[in-house]
This record gives sequence, structure tokens and C-alpha cells, in this order.
Amino acid sequence: MNNTVKPLFDKSIFWDVDFSTLDYDKFCNWVIVRVFERGDVEDIRQCRFYYRDEKVSHALINAKYINNNRLHLAAAVINQPVQNFRCYIPKQSSQKPFPY
Repeated sequence: MNNTVKPLFDKSIFWDVDFSTLDYDKFCNWVIVRVFERGDVEDIRQCRFYYRDEKVSHALINAKYINNNRLHLAAAVINQPVQNFRCYIPKQSSQKPFPY
């Protein structure tokens, strides 16, 4: 994908996979979303440097799910309104039952 050195993400972000065999390029969209959901500022910075902003924006905008707190962070980082995110529309349409 690119010639830069692979980022050193915190291994706890990828707690459920074998970190040593993780292919950053083959699963780039999944890696980007996972870093934004579970990573800290330095992880996000390294992710943006490695994948570049265009690839990061594409992956985040087309993600099926990002939790609310991180959705607003992602929107601020890539300078897009939350309404542009694919995962924003289903969140708005699913309402909780009215508590009686």
C-alpha cells in the first residue's frame, strides 16, 4: 500500500486477533475503524500517517458501526459532519421503547 514503516499500535486494540500476523494492508478498513474505536491519540496519529487522510476518511465514513463517542471524534478528526457517516443513519432510526 505505501512505503512507510508500519505503525506501532497498542496491542490491546487488537486483543481478539493474532497481532503478529495482522496484515495492515489487506484489512486496512477494519484496522482504521478499530484504531479509532479503541486507540488513543497517538494510535490515531500513527494511523493517519500510515494510511493517509483520504483512506482514513473513506474507511470511517463507510463503517457500519462506530460508537457514539468515537463517531464524534472521527467526525472532528476528518472534518466531516456526523450525518455523512453510514453508521449515523441506522442509529437515528433505531429508537428505544418508551419507558412506562
